[in-house]
Amino acid sequence: MKTIFLSALLLLQTGLLWAQNEAALIKAVKAKLDKVANYQASGNMSIDAAFIKAPASAITAYYKKPNRFAIKKQDGLNILPKGGVSINLSSLLGGENVTAVSAGTTVLNGAPVRIIKLLPLDDKSDVVLSTLYINEKAQLVQKAQVTTRDNGSYEMDMKYGKYAAWGLPDKVVFTFNTKEYKLPKGIAMEYDKGNSGKPQKPVDRKGTVTINYTGYSINKGVDDKVFGK
Repeated sequence: MKTIFLSALLLLQTGLLWAQNEAALIKAVKAKLDKVANYQASGNMSIDAAFIKAPASAITAYYKKPNRFAIKKQDGLNILPKGGVSINLSSLLGGENVTAVSAGTTVLNGAPVRIIKLLPLDDKSDVVLSTLYINEKAQLVQKAQVTTRDNGSYEMDMKYGKYAAWGLPDKVVFTFNTKEYKLPKGIAMEYDKGNSGKPQKPVDRKGTVTINYTGYSINKGVDDKVFGK
């Protein structure tokens, strides 16, 4: 009986230690991201989705704490899917409003990563589950898989370079199901009309949005007007 009790106690202590480790890692990653109060970034965006006709274009991205984000190109606002999609990793980390659960380790792009699942404590949260692949040594999120309440699931793959110390990627690739997503108003003008002359309905297949950033201006201030209403 004593042996069983000690074994159970050891398992409990190990579980608590893992939970503390996950919480500490999430806190460290978020602390790096929180150093960025705002930024303006230049880059290029390309969209690969069957029902959207949108050539690659130069863009300017704007971010301001806590979760304001916009991409602008010469002819107007971006056409990223709206709703549950969040390019702001800090908002996905959720602060005190999530429970972190270990899901093991794996190797991603040749580097070991920790897999941590985040469960929101807010019943009204649009995000139902986030699975993060974190490079523990660099304290960077390499990949995020997100399940939302109203917009299905999507993935983000990040590659880092010059701005890794700020937690800001050089490249972001979004992968999403084209049938599940709500699109911003005005996107009908961008639909590939095909031969019928009518906009095609979204089909059940994957689409990707790739953003390559060429430079960031960090914590220099961003005018609220760029975000619209």
